[in-house]
Formats: sequence, structure tokens, C-alpha cells
Amino acid sequence: MVSFSFSQSKKIKILKADNTFVKPEFPGATISLGNVFVEHEGATLRCDKAYIYQDKKLIKAMGNVIVNQGDTIIQHSKYTDYDGIKKIATSWGNVVLKDELMTLKTDTLKFDRTNQKLFYNCGGTIIDSTNVLKSKIGNYYLETNKFQASKNVTVTNKDSDLKTNHLEYYTSTGIAELFGPSTIKGVKDSIYTERGIYNSKSDISTFIKNSKIFYEDRTIEGDSLYYNGNTQFASATNNIQVIDTINKSIIKGNYAEYFKLKDSVFITKRALAISTVEKDSLFMHSDTIMVTGKVDDRIVRAFRNVKFFKTDLQGKCDSLITTEKTGLTKLLVKPVLWAQGNEIVGDTIHLISNSKTEQLDSLKILGNAFMIQKDSAGFSQLKGKNMYGKFFNNNLSSLNAIGNSEVVFYIRDEHQKLVGISKMKSSNNIFITLEKNQINTVDFNVKPDGKTYPPSELPEDEKLLKGFIWREDERPINKEAIFNSKELKELKVLKNID
Repeated sequence: MVSFSFSQSKKIKILKADNTFVKPEFPGATISLGNVFVEHEGATLRCDKAYIYQDKKLIKAMGNVIVNQGDTIIQHSKYTDYDGIKKIATSWGNVVLKDELMTLKTDTLKFDRTNQKLFYNCGGTIIDSTNVLKSKIGNYYLETNKFQASKNVTVTNKDSDLKTNHLEYYTSTGIAELFGPSTIKGVKDSIYTERGIYNSKSDISTFIKNSKIFYEDRTIEGDSLYYNGNTQFASATNNIQVIDTINKSIIKGNYAEYFKLKDSVFITKRALAISTVEKDSLFMHSDTIMVTGKVDDRIVRAFRNVKFFKTDLQGKCDSLITTEKTGLTKLLVKPVLWAQGNEIVGDTIHLISNSKTEQLDSLKILGNAFMIQKDSAGFSQLKGKNMYGKFFNNNLSSLNAIGNSEVVFYIRDEHQKLVGISKMKSSNNIFITLEKNQINTVDFNVKPDGKTYPPSELPEDEKLLKGFIWREDERPINKEAIFNSKELKELKVLKNID
């Protein structure tokens, strides 16, 4: 333990001085001049001039003052006062103190011998093997190598720059405990937090209050953040957000991992992706969401229990893959799509959008393709082995059923009066067009089998095509509906999905 050990019980020894005398105008003082060398219980003091008051246990030293405590502490200053009764030494004037781990520079420094504490309030700098720390106010505890700094605190090294108003820093480990608003700026990223532990040597840190990591193209925030600057890995827990600042999308959840070197983000526990498409937001929820790839070639994958909502488009499937560069979205495993009142199902559904205009361009339903449109009198239906559709202004404008195609079509006149029901079958194609979200025309490239029935004469068992399943109750009618009731309660309804 380091000790500035001037004592009340033992006399101060004047080991050397060019001249020593007393003066009546300084009662009780011994005055030493020139190369003064004083010792007291293992601590030595050198200076140009000293006033030594044995009764008061007071030393007033001035001029090139050097205080040395064993092999551990050496301090330089212009002036030093030591009060042996209060056991406090006060030094001022270009104070420089060194121990085994750091160098402290300030204008005025107090040393509390009893508590082994150094204190300044006029601005100071600590330099160790890793960092340069500056603050307006500082306390340094010699026994624990802990430095408490407040007001205009900065910690800089070759890789980062930390700013805060309150921290505790350990010179032995390079660990800083942060209290209150703090920022850490690195070469390519930066961090904001209001409570955390920052390890400036290992570059591995944890942040636990209002914390955010800012990358060049993403921002990650959450109740608790873990950051490893060596591997460029970050994880976030509880109420997390990953914001894609370039592609204008947000992913939320309760746990996330980010691998910067792989351009990969993994989000789970009520994962939610929000993206802006044609001034309208698309909300997608699943058990897990993963985003990989660089800015201009991102791939979004959603796994298990996928649901999404957009004003004019909703869907559900087990898994989903979107390639932003090509605009292709694949809905996999029991997919269903609702577009302008049309229910569309198949083994696999592909949505293709224009990556520049962000508008929907076309649609592919591969395997057991089926489209259903509810009419007030029943259900219009179209099915085929595969089906291909086109969009105009984000509205479904046509569908082409290919292979073993069938259609049930409710025919209405210009006054919307039901005049007939057609049921047709073709070994080739059936092509329909849609207008104002209703089937407008039905065309066949080869003559179909079937006929048109008067509205009351279509047999009941002929009204529905084989494979018909009406899944309207599964449709998410708003952004809240992509979550189940339990998830909504945990999310506090809209708080975390806006």
C-alpha cells in the first residue's frame, strides 16, 4: 500500500539544506534554503525552500518540489503544503504524479493519506499504457487503482474516443464503468449508453441502459447490449431495434445478434420487420428473422409462423426469403396471400417487385395454385397446376392458370345483377383479368369443357372446386393481427410495433 506518511508522532528530519535558520516573523518555523531534502517515515521531500513547523506538523515547500514515497510514487510540483494533523498534502503549480501504472497531471492536487486518495477539481489528465483520461474533477484511489472522474470526461486511445460526465476507471485493467449519458466513437462505429462497462484494453463491453451502437449502415439498440470490437460482434437483449439507415427498414424483437464482418443480423423472440414500400409500411412477424449481405444486396429470411401486413397486401407462410437486389420474395410451406380481396394459395408463391420503383410487378404460384374471390352469391375460383399474375399500380390485374385449369365465375351485368355462373375446365390455360378488384374477363386459349348455369341451377356440389379452403379467418387485417393475443399482451399492444 502506498502511503504519504508524515506523522504527528515523529519529527520531520532535515537531511540536507544549504542553509537552515529561524526568523522572528515566522514563529515556530524552521526555514531551509537550497537543495532542501526532508524525510518523514519513509517519504522524502526535495525543494528549493521549505518552512517546517514541528509543533503543527506542517511543511510548506516551494520551488521544484519533489515528493517521493518509496519506489512507487514520485510527484513534481511548484508548491506543496502538508498538514500532518489532517494528514492531507496539497500541491499546486504544474503537478505531475507518477506511480507504477499511470501519470497524473493537474494544477492542484490533494492527497488524503488516511484514505489513500488523490483529488483534484481544476482539471486533470491521467495517462496509462492504454488511455489518456481527462476530466474536470477526479479522485484516484491508490489501493484499488480506481479513478473516479466527473464533468467533461474524455478517454482516448488509438482506436476510440469516449466522452461522458461520470465514470469510474481502473488503471490496472483499463475498464471504465459509465454512469449517465456517454458516447464512445470508434474508427467505423460509435456507441451511446447511459450505464455500462467499457473495457478499453480488451474492447469487450456491456451496456445496460438506453444503449445504441451506430454502424455505417445500421443502428442497434436495446435494454442491454454486448459488444466485442475485436470480432465486430454485438448482441442486444429486450426491446431491441436494428435500424437499416440506408434501406429504411427496422427490425425489432427481444434478442438480436449482429456479425459486422459477415453483414449478418439475427433477431428472435417476437421478431418484427418494418419496411417502407411506396410510402406504405409493411409489417412482418415471425419467430426468427435473419438479414445478410451488403447494403446493395441484402437477403431477408424469416422462419416459422410468418405473417405480414401491408394496406393492400397480406400473407402467411412458414418461411419467407426476400432478395432485395432482384426484388424476389419467396413464400414457402403452406403459403397464402391476400391481394385486393383475392385469396391466393399454392405450394410456393413468388412475389416479384421492381427494385427501383418498389412497386409489385408480377406473381408466381407454383404447384396446386388456387385463387378465390368472394362474391355476395358465392365464391369465384381459379385453379391450375401453376399460375402467373401481373400487377399494375400495385394492384393485381391478371392471372394466368396453366395446366389442368378450372374456373368458377359469377357473371354480373353492368348493373351488378347476377346473370349466370360459369364452371369451366381446360387442359391448358385459363386467363382472367381483374378490374376494381373484381374478375372482369375470362379467356381460354383452347375450347374448355363446362357450361354457364342460371344462378339458381348450379348444383350445390359443383359450387366449390376440389381443394377449396377459405382461409379468411387467418388473414391479418391490421398490423396488430400479425401477432397472437399472447404476443400482443407481452408487447403492450402497439408500443413496440409502430
